[in-house]
Amino acid sequence: MTEQGGQPQAHLHVPDDRIEGTYADFVSVWHSKDAFVLDFAVLAQPVTAAQFLSRVVARVRIPPSQVFEIMKALEQQLTAWEAERAAEPPA
Repeated sequence: MTEQGGQPQAHLHVPDDRIEGTYADFVSVWHSKDAFVLDFAVLAQPVTAAQFLSRVVARVRIPPSQVFEIMKALEQQLTAWEAERAAEPPA
């Protein structure tokens, strides 16, 4: 890690077998006393009005100290995404 403006800068290495990422239709968030847990899932069959079946494709456990940082990062990326969409010419 290097520091930039006093903040550590992470350099991430993504293994070749993870480059494409994992698709998820939704995420379920819950917590225990020691961690927040995000279960990323894909639909296993079409959604009905009463219920839907899904399969967890990744479970990520996050220490409570990181939750606010993740929320800030998501907000920054969402704001950038919205600005890019607004700048796109109409189809």
